[in-house]
Amino acid sequence: MLHIDDLVVRYGSAVAIDGLSLHVEAGEMVALVGPNGAGKSTLINTVTGLLSPASGSVRCEGRVAQVPEGRQMFADMTVEDNLLLGGWSIRNRDLSEVFDLLPDLAGMRRRKAGRLSGGQQQMVAVGRALMARPDLLAIDELSLGLAPLVVAELAGHLRVLNRERGTAVLLVEQEVGLAFDVCARACVLEAGRVVASGPSASVAKSDAVRRAYFGDLGQEEAGQATMTEAVT
Repeated sequence: MLHIDDLVVRYGSAVAIDGLSLHVEAGEMVALVGPNGAGKSTLINTVTGLLSPASGSVRCEGRVAQVPEGRQMFADMTVEDNLLLGGWSIRNRDLSEVFDLLPDLAGMRRRKAGRLSGGQQQMVAVGRALMARPDLLAIDELSLGLAPLVVAELAGHLRVLNRERGTAVLLVEQEVGLAFDVCARACVLEAGRVVASGPSASVAKSDAVRRAYFGDLGQEEAGQATMTEAVT
């Protein structure tokens, strides 16, 4: 589905992504985790074409849509109009599929997006991306600023989307427990490079996660903290 090979992305002279390679299979859910500044958002923005690589390649065998960090609603427009903008590239004006997956959106379709709660706006952002009928959904910080119950509901929608429609998911997420719970495979980014990858259960116990999230904690303490975060 997604093939990234030897990717380098720069901001001027600063290297944000440094020789990164990553593949996502059709229908797979993959988490990208790592500390702030690791290059996670840069990678997502390059995958969706918002940034251009300095070298290397990004190839996707299908349509990609992005759920951007911070939702980025058109606040003065209705929910319906925000959704319709997501389908402009394929001239999709049929909202029924999105309403089937996210039924709460149907009841707020005439409301201004700027008057919604953070969780409702995130749901609109996901629905807007789905209007493009993507084969791969790239999500940047699903849980940002949201209550745990809202995040759990959104995560449930992603699982249904993946299970019933086979949509692949590339999830950038600072909440490592959530990322490992939602996605079967995970990659840890550090300074623009993949420093660990594999099944989420194994990556959760890796030294790379301990360094990224728990600093100088001992291995046993870090493992306990990771498991606690995954539960909560």
